Amino acid sequence: MKRLFAVIFLLLMCYVSCNNTSNVEKSNSKDTITSKNSDIYTTFDPTYAHVVYFWFKEGTTQNDRALFEKSLLTFLNKSKYAKTNFIGTPPRATRDVVDDSFTYNLILSFDSAQAQEAYQDEPAHKVFIDECAHLWEKVIVYDATQMQ
Repeated sequence: MKRLFAVIFLLLMCYVSCNNTSNVEKSNSKDTITSKNSDIYTTFDPTYAHVVYFWFKEGTTQNDRALFEKSLLTFLNKSKYAKTNFIGTPPRATRDVVDDSFTYNLILSFDSAQAQEAYQDEPAHKVFIDECAHLWEKVIVYDATQMQ
């Protein structure tokens, strides 16, 4: 599982740093990358990563997925603390070590553990959970801090 997290983390870093160079600016204050995607500025900060996997209940519909995606995007757009967000779905696994059993994956970065804790109590986060908790049967979270 540590390898899976490392691969996802590296892919996220590559995605943020390689995403459309015309929309990328270097930040002078930190060794981070700021990119403009869909009019939202996101800055990957390796200080604290929050990785969430969702497994939906059997029988969820396309309307359920649309509700989840809309609610999640609304929440992330309102978050004061999440700096970078990546929402993904599993690609078809071609190797035995790849787990493609989840429905959605969310990767967020924060500038501190305190910011991640504050995000947990944001009203928008609580609304997302209230709107969508009935859709999932399992959620697993992996948090990590930058190596020293």
